[in-house]
Amino acid sequence: MLAAPAALHLLLPAPPLPPPHYHHHHVAFPAPPLHASLPCSRRPRRRPPRHGVARASAAMAEEASSSGPTKFSVRIPVGDREILVETGHIGRQASASVMVTDGETILYCSVCLSDTPNDPSDFFPLSVHYQERLSAAGRTSGGFFKREGKTKDHEVLVCRLIDRPLRPTMPKGFYFETQILSWVFSYDGIHSPDCLAITAAGIAVALSEIPNKQTIAGVRIGLINNQFIVNPTTEQMENSELDLMMAGTDSAILMIEGYCDFLTEEKLLEAVEAGQVAIREICKAIDVLVQSCGKKKMVDAISLPPPELYRHVEDISGDELMKALQIKGKIPRRKALSALEEKVISILSEQGYVSKDGLSGGTESLADIVEDEDEDEIVDDGEVDEGDVHIKPVSRKPLQLFAEVDVKLVFKEISSKYLRKRIVERGKRSDGRSPWELRPINSQCGLLPRAHGSALFTRGETQSLAVVTLGGYQMAQRIDNLVDTEDSKSFYLQYSFPPSCVGEVGRIGAPSRREIGHGMLAERALEPILPLEEDFPYTIRVESTITESNGSSSMASVCGGCLALQDAGVPIKFPVAGIAMGLVLDTQEFGGDGSPLILSDITGAEDASGDMDLKIAGNESGISAFQMDIKVVGITLPVMEKALLQAREGRQHILNEMLKSSPPPSKALSPHAPLIHVMKVKPNKVNLIIGSGGKTIKSIIEETGVDAIDTGDDGTVKITARDLTSLEKSKIIIANLTMVPKVGEIYRDCEIKSIAPYGAFVEIAPGREGLCHISELSSGWLAKAEDAFKVGDRIDVKLIEINDKGQLRLSSRALLPDVDSESNIGSTKEKVPQKDDVIKMTTKRPRRKKQPEPSGAENATTKALAKSAAAPAGSKGSEA
Repeated sequence: MLAAPAALHLLLPAPPLPPPHYHHHHVAFPAPPLHASLPCSRRPRRRPPRHGVARASAAMAEEASSSGPTKFSVRIPVGDREILVETGHIGRQASASVMVTDGETILYCSVCLSDTPNDPSDFFPLSVHYQERLSAAGRTSGGFFKREGKTKDHEVLVCRLIDRPLRPTMPKGFYFETQILSWVFSYDGIHSPDCLAITAAGIAVALSEIPNKQTIAGVRIGLINNQFIVNPTTEQMENSELDLMMAGTDSAILMIEGYCDFLTEEKLLEAVEAGQVAIREICKAIDVLVQSCGKKKMVDAISLPPPELYRHVEDISGDELMKALQIKGKIPRRKALSALEEKVISILSEQGYVSKDGLSGGTESLADIVEDEDEDEIVDDGEVDEGDVHIKPVSRKPLQLFAEVDVKLVFKEISSKYLRKRIVERGKRSDGRSPWELRPINSQCGLLPRAHGSALFTRGETQSLAVVTLGGYQMAQRIDNLVDTEDSKSFYLQYSFPPSCVGEVGRIGAPSRREIGHGMLAERALEPILPLEEDFPYTIRVESTITESNGSSSMASVCGGCLALQDAGVPIKFPVAGIAMGLVLDTQEFGGDGSPLILSDITGAEDASGDMDLKIAGNESGISAFQMDIKVVGITLPVMEKALLQAREGRQHILNEMLKSSPPPSKALSPHAPLIHVMKVKPNKVNLIIGSGGKTIKSIIEETGVDAIDTGDDGTVKITARDLTSLEKSKIIIANLTMVPKVGEIYRDCEIKSIAPYGAFVEIAPGREGLCHISELSSGWLAKAEDAFKVGDRIDVKLIEINDKGQLRLSSRALLPDVDSESNIGSTKEKVPQKDDVIKMTTKRPRRKKQPEPSGAENATTKALAKSAAAPAGSKGSEA
C-alpha cells in the first residue's frame, strides 16, 4: 500500500501565513500572477472568466505579482519514490500547464482551448501531441536535419496512451477544441517519460477550465521476481516479465495496454490491482492541488440537444429502427440506418422542427425574432394613418427549431440504445449470435506463391491478408528513440487499414495513428513466440492488410500473422490468437438484472455502441498482449476479471479453428527466401575479412555472388545469399582468411605471389602469405629462386615455423619424396578450415533482440557493398 499523498506546497508570499503544512518562496523573474484577472474575449454565456477556486489564494497571488509569478507545487509518492508537480510559473497563458519531474526526467505539458466552440459532433475535438526532444538526453538527430520533425511511431503510441483515458472523462456537449502538448525536456536514462506523460496530461486537464468528469493518472507496472513494481526504471524493465501501462481514476480503470510473457489472467488482474492502488493515491494528491489553484470549470458551455428532440426521433423511427438493427450484413444495415436517418430529418423538416441552415434556436429566440418583426407595424392605440395597411397582431405559437446535426446526434444515441436493448432483452445480437458466441472462422495459407509466407484469416466480416518477408541485417528496422537503446529491431509488424475494407472512399497516405497503434499491438502479441536469433538469424517483417473490417481487425492480424509465420518456415514456439471483448455495463436500464453483460468477438457496431473494447492475445494458458479502451468513466476489477476469463475461452476456440486451415501452413523455408549463415571468428580477425578500405570483403562478394556479408565487433559474421553454392564458396574463403595457422599443417595448390632473391612468398589463404626460403623450395641446391619458379606458379607447402612477429615460414622441400623420412614425421596433417561456431546470444526476455550491428567503418563498408539480390534459386534449408 502506498503512503498517503504528501502535503501540498504552495509557493506564496510571506504574510498572511498559510496553514502549517504549506510554505512559500518567490521566483526571480517578474510576471503577472497565475490567477490575476484577465480580460476574456469569449462570449460570457459560453466561457466563464478564469479565476482560482480560493479567493484567499487569488488575493495573495495578486499581491505577489510585483515580484514574480506564483508557483504551486506538490510531491506525490509513486512506488518507491516521489514525483514533483509544479504549475503557475511556466506556460501561464495556456489554460493550464504543469512540469512533472521524476529523478532528472522532466516533462512539460500544456492544455489550451479554442475561443469559440466547434459545430456539434459525436466526436470530442481533442488532439494530443507528444515529443521527445533529443536534447533532453544531450543528443541531436543523426540525419541532415537537426530539428525534430515527423512524429516517430513510439511518440504516436504515447499520444494514444494519453488520448484514450482522457476522452471518456470529457462531457457530451462540450465542443471547444482542446489541444494537449507534451515535451520531454530532460531525460536521465533511468526514469521513463511515457508513463509521466499520462499523469501530466491528467493534472493539466484537471487544473484547466475543461469540465471533465474525473481526474485521471497513469502508471507503468513491471513484474520482477514475482513482485509488482510501480513505475520501474529502465534497468528494472530489462528483467521484467510484464510491461503494463494503465490509467484510471480514484475508483475505476479507464485504459490498460501492454505485453507480457504469457502471464495468466489471474496474475494480470493482480498487476492491475496494484496499479489501481497507485493511481488512487496520485488522484487524491491531484485533487488537493486542484482545490488550491484549479480554474473554474466551463460547465455552462455544455450544450446538449433538447430533451424534446429525443421523443420526436424515437416516435418516428422506433419500429423501423428495430428492424434495421436486425439486418445481419454490415453494409445493408448501414445503408438501412442511413436511409432511416434521412427519413427522420425529412419528416421533422416538413413538420417545421428542423432548421435546414444548420442553425438551431430555442423557443425564446424564435419568439424574440417574431416580436421584433411585428413591432414596427403595430400601433399602440390601434389607429393607423390613412393609406397604411392595418396589420393586426396575431397570436402565434412559435415552433421548436432543431439543427440537423442535433437530429443526427440524437438518432445515433437512440440507435445505440436500441442495439443494447435488443442484446439484453432477447440475448441476440444483430447477426443472431448469443453474447458469448464467435463468428465463423476460415483460414488458408500459401496464397501468394512468390511471398516467403502468406495467410488469409477471415472471421465473420473481418479479414486480414498477412504476408511474411525474411531477410538479412539490411532489412532490420532502424529506430531512433530517446528511451530505447536499440538501434534496430529484427522483427516488426506493419498494419494497413485501407478505406475499401469498410466499403468507403478515403484518402491513402502515411499510416494513421490508429494503424500504428494496431500494428504495434499485433507485433507485441507475436514477438514472444519467435525463436531466438541464434536459432533463426533472419529479420522478419509481417504485413497485415485488412481487406474487410467489421470489428477486431487487429486481433485478426494476430491470427493471420501467426499462420503466415508458420507458412514462412519460422519455427515459432506455439500458435497464438486474439479476440476482442465488448461490454454493456448497465443492463438494468435495458430490462436486465443490472449485472454487466460481456460480449465475445464484437463487431464494429457493438464496439461503437458498447462500453468497452478489450483486446486480448495469447494461447490457451497465458496472455502475450492486451489493450483496453473504455467509453464509460471506468470499470471495476470484477468486471475485468469476467471479461478476461470469457476471452480465454474464445481464444481456445479460435486456436482450434486455426488448426483447420486449408491449405495448412507449409512450415518450411520458401525457395525464394534468402539463405543466411552465421559463423564466429576471433574478434581480431574481423579486419582481415574487411580488408583495407573494404577491398577484401568487396572481392569476396563479387567472387561468390552473395548478397551481403555483415561483421560485428564480437567476431560474428553473417552471410546472406540467394543460393547454396555462393554461400558455401564465401564460407570457405572467410574460413581460410580467419584461420589460425598451426605448425605442421599442409596447404595444397598455393600460388606464388612474389619472388625475392632469398625465396618466394606463397599465399596459403586469401590475404595470408608466408615465406618459403630458397633452401626450402626444392630438394636440391638453387642459386636463385627464379631458376625454378616464377610468379603465378602453384606449389604445395608445409608450415614449419611461426616466429614472434606472427610471420609464417613455409617449406615445399618437406613434402618432396626424396626428403629424409624423419623430417616428415607428423607432417601429414592436412589443413582443415576452422569449424564454424553458432553465435551464442542471450536474451533476458523472450522478446526478439536486434542482430549485432557492424561497427564503424565496417558498417559503412558492408552496407555499401551489399548488392541487390540476383534471380532467386536456392534451397529450402538454412545453414544457420
